[in-house]
Amino acid sequence: MCGIIGYTGNKNAVTVVLEGLKRLEYRGYDSAGVAFFSGKGVDVIRCKGKIKDLASLVEKEHLSSSTAIGHTRWATHGRPSEENAHPHRSGSIVVVHNGIIENYLVLKKELLAKGHTFTSDTDTEVLCHLIRDFAETLTLEEAVRSALREVKGAYALAVIDEKEPGKIVGVRKDSPLVVGLGDGEYFIASDVPAFLNYSREVMFLDEEEMVVLTSDGVEVTKLDGAPVQKEVRSVTWSPAMAEKGGYRHFMLKEIFEQPRAVSDTLRGRFLAESGEINLDEFGLSATMLKEIRKVFIVACGTSWHAGLIGKYMFEDIARMPVEVDIASEFRYRSPLIGPDHLMIVITQSGETADTLAAQREAKRLGAKILSICNVVGSTSAREADAVFYTHSGPEIGVASTKAFLTQVTAVYLLALAFGTSRGTIGGEQVRELLDELMLLPGKIERALALDDSIKAIAKDFFKARGFIYLGRGINYPIALEGALKLKEISYIHAEGYPAGEMKHGPIALIDEELPVVILVSKDGLFEKMLTSIQEVNSRGGKVITIASEDVREVCEISRNCVLVPDTNRFLSSVLFAVPLQLLAYHIGLLRGCDVDQPRNLAKSVTVE
Repeated sequence: MCGIIGYTGNKNAVTVVLEGLKRLEYRGYDSAGVAFFSGKGVDVIRCKGKIKDLASLVEKEHLSSSTAIGHTRWATHGRPSEENAHPHRSGSIVVVHNGIIENYLVLKKELLAKGHTFTSDTDTEVLCHLIRDFAETLTLEEAVRSALREVKGAYALAVIDEKEPGKIVGVRKDSPLVVGLGDGEYFIASDVPAFLNYSREVMFLDEEEMVVLTSDGVEVTKLDGAPVQKEVRSVTWSPAMAEKGGYRHFMLKEIFEQPRAVSDTLRGRFLAESGEINLDEFGLSATMLKEIRKVFIVACGTSWHAGLIGKYMFEDIARMPVEVDIASEFRYRSPLIGPDHLMIVITQSGETADTLAAQREAKRLGAKILSICNVVGSTSAREADAVFYTHSGPEIGVASTKAFLTQVTAVYLLALAFGTSRGTIGGEQVRELLDELMLLPGKIERALALDDSIKAIAKDFFKARGFIYLGRGINYPIALEGALKLKEISYIHAEGYPAGEMKHGPIALIDEELPVVILVSKDGLFEKMLTSIQEVNSRGGKVITIASEDVREVCEISRNCVLVPDTNRFLSSVLFAVPLQLLAYHIGLLRGCDVDQPRNLAKSVTVE
């Protein structure tokens, strides 16, 4: 949520910052603004609404500068408005900020007593005034350090001072900030896509680190002023990977990128001939795997659904007890976790506040941490004991699609690694499970070829007021995920249930108007799912069945039927997810919704 971009260099900084803001739109926002050094000092332009509205204001003035900062805001303190939009200014100090200043009311009261006047309802403006107080007698970086000693909360900041042209000071604590290095030009941003067109050489700031950008270069220190040597990393994503590439929306592009994304997740991770999984790449060892007595999987939203699928995989394949927690609940329930336990955190961005808090609590209690993450160098990855990078490339659409499939793929491979190490599976069984994994990208391609059929179903049901999704076993989490996608993208109320729970409440909702999406695969629960279809039919519900090709007989009792390629019982969840993503996309499109940036949602939730 919220996005920061700053630039100093030999290009027009205003143009660079506006481009960067556009590339950060996926994070979710309700207002935007830019501040830049001009011949008169620092000018600030901001507005409620979209980046295009801000761009039209800037373009009228034909503005140019060598140094600028910009921001997209997702409201936390104060309603969406021009007054509450960033950047905020107090005297010569201008600030953009992601995060929450928890003690801002106390600080505001103290500043009011000193004669400060406030024009917004935000916590950020309080921070801006606080820095201004110290900047009366200190350099900008010293003033920022002094102000932050009085602050409680989470923040990523970019700060400029009218009295120190060409300088940008950035700091992070519990909110991501990355530095881009170019040829005589430097960038600071919430995420790499903001400046990917200009630089692929990056430094990821760690907790409580400060960076100072000037035309002379970049200097990183701890908040206490101690110098820090940072590793420079090269980002392998091409700028085109963060563009729409001819697709109407990022979401659709990312759905169709899933075969490639899953292939990239698998590449080099195992030897199909021997069944050997490359544990060294993740920072794991067979000895470590044998010592683990219990697994905790923690995540939020779609990643939590991947974790639920992981529970089925780990318990069946590796015969290990697994608890799956919503990250925002984990650290508030006195969890019984310790040194012989492994926490697997699943996070696309590696910056989700609740997930990081759970990860840190588990580490404090002595558990080992394995992060399944997409973003190289993210906070979760840096703080974990072991990392499984999914390599799915940038995911711009707010509703997660390809990240989800690669997370499930990663969990499957890890379950096989644990099972092999612990001796619960071996030999031919491992090779069969890996062979099916190698076939998965091609089967996803075949599932994507169903797009026209799914589009036709969407036309029949896009005016529905509600949906129910039903699944059993490993397909139950996919019912939850299908319902979540529909809610996110179309704003239709939808609920996912275990099919066996239908008679314990949801059946009361079924009538001639209600679409019911039912997931059916060839497993030990097949006959029970047939019963669920008949129960919905007998009450007039409109059945939409998503099934494996090897159970095509279900189409005879379903109003609508979509058949995906058959696979083993663990990977059916991956193939069922594809038509559910497409169904949500097409229904959202038909309802006129913004499928890439759904209302009120943010790509990365970096505040609790």
